[in-house]
Amino acid sequence: MKFTTLAVVILVVTNCTNEDFTAPPPDVGFVEEPAVERISTEELLDITQERTFNYFWDFAEENSGLARETSRDDAIGGDGNRVVTTGGSGFGIAAFPAAVERGWITRAEAIERLDKILNFLESCETYHGAFSHWYLGDTGVTRDFSELDDGADIVETAFLLQGLLINKQYFDSDDDAEADIRSRISTIYDNVEWSWFERGQNSMTWHWSPENEFAIDLQIQGWNESLMVYVLAAGSNTFPITKETYDNGWSRNGQMVNGNTYVGTRLPLGVDFGGPLFYAHYSFIGLDPRNLSDQYANYMEQNTAHSLINYEYCRNNPNEYLGYGGDSWGLTASNDFNGYAVHDPLNDIGVITPTAALSSFPYTPEESQKALEYFYYNLNDRLWGEYGFYDAFSEEFNWYDDSYLAIDQGPIVGMIENYRTQLLWNLFMQDEQVQNGLDLLGFTY
Repeated sequence: MKFTTLAVVILVVTNCTNEDFTAPPPDVGFVEEPAVERISTEELLDITQERTFNYFWDFAEENSGLARETSRDDAIGGDGNRVVTTGGSGFGIAAFPAAVERGWITRAEAIERLDKILNFLESCETYHGAFSHWYLGDTGVTRDFSELDDGADIVETAFLLQGLLINKQYFDSDDDAEADIRSRISTIYDNVEWSWFERGQNSMTWHWSPENEFAIDLQIQGWNESLMVYVLAAGSNTFPITKETYDNGWSRNGQMVNGNTYVGTRLPLGVDFGGPLFYAHYSFIGLDPRNLSDQYANYMEQNTAHSLINYEYCRNNPNEYLGYGGDSWGLTASNDFNGYAVHDPLNDIGVITPTAALSSFPYTPEESQKALEYFYYNLNDRLWGEYGFYDAFSEEFNWYDDSYLAIDQGPIVGMIENYRTQLLWNLFMQDEQVQNGLDLLGFTY
């Protein structure tokens, strides 16, 4: 079975194959583009991180301080300017310490924004302590993600907490404001009833709502993006899960192990060819994979293999799409010319998503650097906007998105920072509850 993010399981626009997608008409015209001034590698990384971070800072929803799901006002039934995302916000919040260290914002500004965010999180609708996937930022009321998904999303909750816990470690002074932030983040974590989502089944379930209860019945099983759920659930002071739940639920008693070789690289875990690259990013904005191992895998090996397979597949370009190659690659879930879908080597429709290669910098630095340079220098005016690189593009069909998604923008900032300084990894791995969770689950780190 192929496990995908909820956005792909539930959204109206779902996976499509090479046989059933609808391509836009090609543009046969050619216009020579002006040259883009070359800058140093460090300057290019700087500008990419800062401009992408501004999506979460300058473009945040005004009342809540959280990230808008999308930059399109007309999206989500016309509520695009009101709908905020919890998981995507967590990715942006995780980058606050990097923003302070790099001088994009001040420490005081970060504390002020965190105070606004926490005010919202303390007053919005929650479900056994967990948060929903979407909220209306101006009211704190849950915005349904689908017909049955109108309550808790424990995966999005985990991604939100990942970002908050990084800040809890960073803002460590005796200052009253920083101490208050730390205390409030701890309370939010302690309020999450992780064991409620076990349902007595030794496995975690993704969703619950007062109206529909566990009707969606989607088990959180690896390998996918959701390792963070099990780590934080195991580390909970108040509602912890057991090692048995991890083995039975997440690893499926070893069934998540792969071990086969694809385009020259052995893949320890997951589906054939690794699946979409966000699997290697979302939980690893905080979790440091460099020395992370359990009985099933070494996670630096896993994520590097996944990234290399994705790279080599695009470089080999079996479908002969225009624009694919060693300097333009990256398949993951994103917008495309049909709406939104998962893109990976087994579902490749000619759409490249910048976050895939850029968020893999810690795993494939040379290959990711080539992609960054190609996106910036070769496709600049078509792909580069106010908040960094637009969500996706297809040179084959001359299609270039003109919008952003929070859940794609956030990993770019955090994973490039982990490549450069390991700041977010170092902060998250210092958290005592994170360490307790990893210990309980049998990890070495």
